[in-house]
Amino acid sequence: MKPPFPAVEIVIPVHNEEAVLADSVVTLHSFLSQPGSPPYPWRIVIADNASTDRTLAIARQLGRAFPHIDTVHLSHKGRGRALREAWSRSRAEILAYMDVDLSTDLRALRPLIDAIANGHGELAIGTRLAPGSRVTRVAKRELISRSYNQLLKATLRARFSDAQCGFKAIRADVARDLLPYVADEAWFFDTELLVLAQRRGLRIAEIPVAWVDDRDSRVDIVRTAAADLRGVARLLRAQRTGSSPAGRPIPAVRPTPAAAPPPAAAPSNPVAPTAPAATTRSRPPAFASSNAMSARR
Repeated sequence: MKPPFPAVEIVIPVHNEEAVLADSVVTLHSFLSQPGSPPYPWRIVIADNASTDRTLAIARQLGRAFPHIDTVHLSHKGRGRALREAWSRSRAEILAYMDVDLSTDLRALRPLIDAIANGHGELAIGTRLAPGSRVTRVAKRELISRSYNQLLKATLRARFSDAQCGFKAIRADVARDLLPYVADEAWFFDTELLVLAQRRGLRIAEIPVAWVDDRDSRVDIVRTAAADLRGVARLLRAQRTGSSPAGRPIPAVRPTPAAAPPPAAAPSNPVAPTAPAATTRSRPPAFASSNAMSARR
């Protein structure tokens, strides 16, 4: 029997990841179950997007073995598409995602969630390019990452430091507001979401992370970079017309009711959240315990 609706839902988008899926999900599940982990009711969702190997079967086996693991299956490929589908189905209050390779040190998960739960931002992102981060990767990937984020600052006036780190969280009500205006279904999804959030005046809290490059990554860097450049061009065209890339005018930020103070947090992990990157006119929702959430629903 599955537990009641969680306060935090962590999505892992996957495509043909049969070799690492089980180990990574069990590692994450063990981390979340130990003392000192984020003190909120949680659930892991494996979002399989059109895998052709045993990824889906393994995901379903994990769901049967662990009550806090669910699976979403999509027949079409796309990391952005998988996140959109999983987040749209969720009834959690905070939505997060991480890459299946677990390149980001999981000790940054608590500060990532706390940044939203404690009202420091409507979104929170892991960053490999801010003071306090510790990164191990080859020079080629480091150069590409820094160049891409500098391009975003020069063309789209991005105020966030790292658009591509696969370690992010967002308030569920904010996600529901933004997702209809995000057009991309693949790797540019993250950048587009962050740019739209910034344009709406939402705060993006940045969490410096320890990150180790996945040497077995099968991401086609050239193809992904070309798609990212096309995405930047789309956003620039949309910026000139005052609309979103999905062709809809972007509404003003809707104020949300003032929240009750969240419960006191447990002692923090070594990596602490940074100050938010932008100002906003909205307030976080009250953060409920699992019992309170069950009673509400």
